[in-house]
Amino acid sequence: MPIPGHIDPVPVPRAAVPRADGRLDLMGMPREQLRQALADAGLDAKAAKLRAKQIWHWIYNRGATDFAVMTDIAKAQHPWLTERFVIGRPQVVEAQVSSDGTRKWLLRSDDAQDYEMVFIPDADRGTLCVSSQVGCTLNCRFCHTGTMRLVRNLTAGEIVGQVMLARDALGEWPSQPEGRMLTNIVMMGMGEPLYNFDAVRDALKLVMDGDGLALSKRRITLSTSGVVPMMARAGEEIGVNLAVSLHAVTKEVRDEIVPLNRKYGIEELLQACADYPGANNARRITFEYVMLKDKNDSDAEAHELVRLLKQYKLPAKVNLIPFNPWPGAPYDTSTPERVRRFSEIIFEGGISAPVRTPRGRDIDAACGQLKTAAEKKSRAELDRLAEEKQAALG
Repeated sequence: MPIPGHIDPVPVPRAAVPRADGRLDLMGMPREQLRQALADAGLDAKAAKLRAKQIWHWIYNRGATDFAVMTDIAKAQHPWLTERFVIGRPQVVEAQVSSDGTRKWLLRSDDAQDYEMVFIPDADRGTLCVSSQVGCTLNCRFCHTGTMRLVRNLTAGEIVGQVMLARDALGEWPSQPEGRMLTNIVMMGMGEPLYNFDAVRDALKLVMDGDGLALSKRRITLSTSGVVPMMARAGEEIGVNLAVSLHAVTKEVRDEIVPLNRKYGIEELLQACADYPGANNARRITFEYVMLKDKNDSDAEAHELVRLLKQYKLPAKVNLIPFNPWPGAPYDTSTPERVRRFSEIIFEGGISAPVRTPRGRDIDAACGQLKTAAEKKSRAELDRLAEEKQAALG
């Protein structure tokens, strides 16, 4: 289904693009939708209910992609299922491994759209950074992904498919809660998750289902640049941890580097954080703050950040992110000394402010670097694109 114009920042459901072979992809379907698909294909009500339960288990608990391995379904029915359905995975265009062990995949959809995901291994956890859009609705000026036009939203199947593919690559089937490398998910890849709310919600429900992928909501973090009207709904309907791309403490600076601030200002955003369902000292809201040299990294701005978080009585921690350069970027990275001092001021204010160690820089997998097309744009082109996106957002 074509999307009018270049920019479509509204969370409008999209009709799935039919596969060329006519088969229906079951990836991303919850149990009831799977049952209905089987019934529509000709199974009677009782058989559709039973088969849906069996197939759902094989997909999300066992990682199956072939009906032939489903041993509790009669072999005679395997060809019937194979003729009508497929259990999809994103196509891997390129897989890269950083010198620090970070992995990045360039993925391609059935309609030839490219997007990326990243896996970051640590000693005590493994975090998958998942994309929600092809391109991005927004135009944060420090972010390489923000220089892309929004092509379309990813479907729930394409979002959960990234998790499935990572499990494939890590050899983590059947699904079990103990001893796995993939322990955490962050919705921090390409796109603004809250401008693709329905698909993100439906995908994460599948990820959190105890009979399937079984990842606790406490191990999932959704990051937003501040789509205020959707934040409470995210807390109520998804209930995962919240991260907010703050990056500045004054209207002037945040209007420049996170232009969504012109629509939803800092005060409105922080109030939405204070109202976020489930936020408490045990589940603090993470504020992401990219450190830009001589732009947002002064002592005064650190003190103001502490003041704001205390004013709104926010259970918060601040992740300080050294800026990850990309070709044509309009900013420089703060010095290590400046980042350290900024962190010290926030810690002295009683708020945790660790400095995030950049990961995967050598394969452009670090925060803000994801971008499927590496073409360079002039400053004038970047400004034009930013203006188009801002106009579309209103």
